[in-house]
Amino acid sequence: MTVFMFPGQGAQKPGMGADLLEVPEVAQVFEVASDVCGIDVAALSREGTAEQVNDAYNAQVLTTALSVGVAHALEAKGVHAQAALGFSLGQISALMAADALSLEEGFALLGVRARSMAQACEERPGAMYALLGATHEDAEKVCKECAQDDVLVCANYNAPGQVVVSGDVVAIERAEQAWRDAGKRGARLNAAGAFHSPLMAAASDAVRAKCAELTWRQPCVPVICNTDAQAFEVAQAADRLARQVVSPVLFEQSVAALAAQGATEFAEVGFGAVLNGLVRRIDKSASRVRVGTLDELNAYVAAADEGKE
Repeated sequence: MTVFMFPGQGAQKPGMGADLLEVPEVAQVFEVASDVCGIDVAALSREGTAEQVNDAYNAQVLTTALSVGVAHALEAKGVHAQAALGFSLGQISALMAADALSLEEGFALLGVRARSMAQACEERPGAMYALLGATHEDAEKVCKECAQDDVLVCANYNAPGQVVVSGDVVAIERAEQAWRDAGKRGARLNAAGAFHSPLMAAASDAVRAKCAELTWRQPCVPVICNTDAQAFEVAQAADRLARQVVSPVLFEQSVAALAAQGATEFAEVGFGAVLNGLVRRIDKSASRVRVGTLDELNAYVAAADEGKE
């Protein structure tokens, strides 16, 4: 059983996707993304500076367009997944790739999500911090002891030994100090705000309202939802995607659930290898593949074709 994984924001770099612009499926997705989101995605891929590519809105559009374009290219070449899993923003990529949303509506939803989250960050600044070596219990204890009267919650259950907390800046500073005082290592994330926390409540409301306007279809393959590590259901679309904005990303639990269902190969569809690294820590027996460049795409298709012979 093969799972296509769709990354979130954070791994973007100048030039990502430029070598794939001649792939018809990628070019088509980039064109739709450009029309809906109001930026020239192909030019951003080809010529964007680090500052332009790292802009929160641009990064989300480019990351999603590249992931969905590569997924469509794989499908066109006869390489199919039996399940899909997205990390945070990647949830929208997964739903588009699984045909639960049209490209036009998927990018419209992405635009609402990105803009409303950016506005929430401006209205109440926050931060995120990775507790390295932490168990779930460790992280939950840090949140309980360091929140005081501020917001501090577990935001990402990434893999064994890596939990990210999110909240008000002063609460994150207390968590950092407490973790260092305990002799542990951590890392402040390069995040614009306190994602996957109650500080994103206004963005959650905006996503819920937008989801209610969209035309949903049942995904062609199961899409595992970040909020509960269960398969996405169309009837719950607005609630699931709205809750995802303010709820922790259960990536570790999602990978474990897929492995229990027979997943043996995880292909990271899009730029980077962050998710592959997490899968290696969650399930060392699983095969991992990167498919984010033209060479990686061709190699993966060739290997799949060879496996069919």
